[in-house]
Amino acid sequence: MQFVFEHRKAAEAAAFLLKRHGGRLNYTALIKLLYIADRRAFLDSGLPITGDYMVSMDNGMVLSGVYDLIMGRKQHPDWSRYVSRDSYDVKLADENPSNKHLSRYELRIIEEVDQEFGHLHWGKLCDLTHEFPEWHDPNGSSTGIDHVEILRSQKKSKEEIEDIFKDAEELFFLKTA
Repeated sequence: MQFVFEHRKAAEAAAFLLKRHGGRLNYTALIKLLYIADRRAFLDSGLPITGDYMVSMDNGMVLSGVYDLIMGRKQHPDWSRYVSRDSYDVKLADENPSNKHLSRYELRIIEEVDQEFGHLHWGKLCDLTHEFPEWHDPNGSSTGIDHVEILRSQKKSKEEIEDIFKDAEELFFLKTA
């Protein structure tokens, strides 16, 4: 199952979280909060918010594209318009970021995740994501996450998984055609 990474939505989601934290947040905490929000939206609706590729790393779960943008391995104008890195933190690059590409539903999910976990230290967020059933020790590397494993861990039926898979395939085709 794959989704299209939507850079603009990832940037707007990151900016939304940063604004809730006074414009600055540890980059690991931001990555974990975005992962949890994507995971929660996926489990609830069958669609993640950002569509980013999910991986297990030594410090837990990561959205691969967001990680690459934060670490400077990749560049994207939508990301750099809203987010910049300052040592171990990320900060808002625009004091009034847009969130027009995020639905009210997606904003609510991000807000709920932040209310529930946003107060945790980044190390505790790493520990938390180690507890997710889809996390597997990558032994110093990274391993891709099987979305079906996430669905199964939450007791989704075979029929529900098939429907989500079919919908994801159709959406991927439409967005890449």
